[in-house]
Amino acid sequence: MKQEYFEIGQIVNTFGIKGIVKVNPFTDDISQFEKLKSILVDKKSKLLEMQIEEVKYSKNQILLKLKGVDTIEEAEKYRNCYLKLPREKAKKLPPNTYFIADLIGLKVHTDEGNLLGTLEDIYNSGASDIYVVKDELGKQILLPAIKDVIKQIDLEEEKVIVHLIKGLV
Repeated sequence: MKQEYFEIGQIVNTFGIKGIVKVNPFTDDISQFEKLKSILVDKKSKLLEMQIEEVKYSKNQILLKLKGVDTIEEAEKYRNCYLKLPREKAKKLPPNTYFIADLIGLKVHTDEGNLLGTLEDIYNSGASDIYVVKDELGKQILLPAIKDVIKQIDLEEEKVIVHLIKGLV
């Protein structure tokens, strides 16, 4: 089942006294914030659409000025809120690339037909992404997202086919 919204960041702090919020981005292309006119703020499970007035950067964080948030006290009310984007506003991906949200929960099978488990998480190790697969006993298997290992991703069938090279498991 495809997610309707993507979490693209979390407000982690305020910045200055004029209502700017500091955001930890969950995207590899933080410049996409500059292209957005508005964002959905998930505040106590309610999605509030807020206009973006300004985007700046500080280290690996984004500084957002949201319309109507003009004081540090107002900005403080949004601390720890997640920022979401409707799927249709997300940038288009090149072929054979996927949104992490679409991959989490897929069943992972070997190319020999054995079920390894469920894709629980994906994180970046620097050299490549790492797929965290959990079997029914809760044991984790870490797989590098390289073409020698990840052979096929089928969103329709909700499965990933992998080739286990020597030393992985």
